[in-house]
This record gives sequence, structure tokens and C-alpha cells, in this order.
Amino acid sequence: MKKINILKNSRDFTKIIKERKPYKSKHYILYLDRTGEDMYHFGISVSKKIGNAVVRNRIKRQIKSILDKKDYKKGFNCIIIVRKSLLELDFEQMMESLFEQIHRLKIEKEISE
Repeated sequence: MKKINILKNSRDFTKIIKERKPYKSKHYILYLDRTGEDMYHFGISVSKKIGNAVVRNRIKRQIKSILDKKDYKKGFNCIIIVRKSLLELDFEQMMESLFEQIHRLKIEKEISE
């Protein structure tokens, strides 16, 4: 995932979480904020309750890798909050679960044939 597509500012996280409704699943909580920009941004949050820094950073790297596998529409900010139940999954199951949520939000580009 390109650095330009990563949301890091704490104010942005707080604003989106307070203003938007969560999309909850067993392993993730997603917040979606539609913007009029020509870009999309993802923010990833992994709590200290999940594990130590090594575990949290590994999960973030895996999620970024999963997000790289798809193309997305422009004009949104999405925050992904990881739940502790994600630790029980392997990489393939993480990918399936996250793609399921992304499909539910309708932010992936349509494949034209």
C-alpha cells in the first residue's frame, strides 16, 4: 500500500469515528467516510490488547498487504479497527473476512469485461 493512501492523523481518526456509523463484524470494525477527493485513504488501528508491538505491526503489515490486492473507488476514508478474535485466523481467513467487509461497503472498483 502506498504511503499516500494511509491515514495517520489522530484528528482524522477521531473525527471519522465520532461522526460515522460502524460496520461491525466478528474480526473488524470499519468506519467509512465519503469525501469528494480524488484519493482514498485507509487507517488501521490495532489495540494494545491484541498483543505486543511485534504482533500489532505484523497484523498491520498483513492488512496492508491484503488491501493491496484490490483496486478501490476514489473519494473515501476508511478506518479498520482490528478485534482480538483476528488472532485466531490465518492469513487466508483474514483476507476472506476483510474482503467480505470491503464488498459490503461497496468501495472496490467494478471489474469491467
